[in-house]
Amino acid sequence: MSSDKNTPEENNSDEGETIEEQSIEDLQKELAEVQAKVAEYWDQVVRSKAEMENIKRRATRDVENARKYSVEKFASDLLPVVDSLEQGIETSMNATDISTLREGMEMTTKMLISTLEKQGLIQVHPRGEKFNPEYHEAMAMLESPDIAEDHVINVFQKGYQLNGRLVRPARVVVSRGQGDAPSIDEQA
Repeated sequence: MSSDKNTPEENNSDEGETIEEQSIEDLQKELAEVQAKVAEYWDQVVRSKAEMENIKRRATRDVENARKYSVEKFASDLLPVVDSLEQGIETSMNATDISTLREGMEMTTKMLISTLEKQGLIQVHPRGEKFNPEYHEAMAMLESPDIAEDHVINVFQKGYQLNGRLVRPARVVVSRGQGDAPSIDEQA
């Protein structure tokens, strides 16, 4: 008896081959998708690395430019002072009146001090103030009945602070007060 129908064993083997073929096809599709994602991620990694290198180069260039041109505004602000000094030298060649030269020097000095203050550099001129070793350098001590002990009598050289930070201390003469009091050096 022959039948057109397959036996159950034949059906199972056909189904097994079909399932295996479908599984292989599915796996190949998944593999292709995963490989595409890996390629995409690799491309992102390479691009990110290149971008980081570009950022690093730009930052290095910016730091170099900042160092190179950091005093540009200061230099620009000093140019009028230089011009004034040059005019003073030129005028001094033919000047007969010293008071005019002195007046020009005073104006130039004020211009220079103003320019320095714009940049945050201020003078420390402590005449009459209490001596402060953080901002003053004692060059001498003198007895003075008029000025209190440990106060500045005279300023040899003004000090300077840049944005609150001491650049140079003021060199000063400090009062010992009345002559009968022992000085700091004698007590030590």
